[in-house]
Amino acid sequence: MASALATRGEKVLVFDLDEPIPTDHAVDFVRGDVRQEGDLAKLHLDRDDVVYHLAARQLRGPVPYRNRDEWFADVNVSGTRRVLEAMSAGSTHRIVFFSTDMTYGKPDHVPVHPTDRQRPLGPYGRSKVEAERLLVQARREFGLHASIFRPRLIAGSGRLGVLTKLFRLIRAGLPIPLIGAGKNRYQLVAVEDCVAAALAAVDAHCPLGPFNLGSDDPPIVKDLLGELIRRAGSKSILLPIPALVLQPALWLLDRAGMTLLYPEQFTVANIDYVLSTESVTECLGWKPLKNDTDIIFEAYTEFLRS
Repeated sequence: MASALATRGEKVLVFDLDEPIPTDHAVDFVRGDVRQEGDLAKLHLDRDDVVYHLAARQLRGPVPYRNRDEWFADVNVSGTRRVLEAMSAGSTHRIVFFSTDMTYGKPDHVPVHPTDRQRPLGPYGRSKVEAERLLVQARREFGLHASIFRPRLIAGSGRLGVLTKLFRLIRAGLPIPLIGAGKNRYQLVAVEDCVAAALAAVDAHCPLGPFNLGSDDPPIVKDLLGELIRRAGSKSILLPIPALVLQPALWLLDRAGMTLLYPEQFTVANIDYVLSTESVTECLGWKPLKNDTDIIFEAYTEFLRS
């Protein structure tokens, strides 16, 4: 995101806990925590600024088993509230916010539209629903222009996430367990396509949306992973396991503190899950440029370099 903005000639300031990886583009950096009012004050936000709010606790790393709702809300809700307070104080009225497809929960039809009911399955999705509500409230209270994006699984350079576990198996040539038969579609979206959507939203003065982001015509999981294995030159094979067997086992592992996948991830891993992107195309003229097969292979290539 920072590189794309710098390429456009924007003055870019990254606000984060960790300093960003150096790139060919000059960007400023302020170390800070979105939960801390004093840290946000260092940004000196004013009316001409645009905030790209990408900070979140996610389903990766050391997620505690107990009190997960409070743990996610501490950053995803309270942090968002602090960002909005800083924006209000600086008369800053434009923000792009990345939420998640997990706010929908388990879909009962596909494709899933932005107007469909939000029924999150766990604490991460619930925290993002509440953050979205804060943005809508700020729109009413001080005229905030906020574009809300709900992306499907983001993958690409710098964004491997849950795919890292899959990639380790492929690199080692080990069997790949599938939750179910792999005949469902599990949509991806490229990092670059997410950046393009954010830029298009700002060019359109940050319409609310919300907007789904995802690839066009995703293949079924079995074909997607089979092609990845072939391109990678791996000896891995796909090992379908009935969801009625594997999902309870994953649930027990999570309860025992030996999490392989989180319930919000494995509960939907065997169902058809595709987001409709019609509204973002109509409103912002956005179309994904990358397909799932290329996205996941490029992510695997990035994994091998890391």
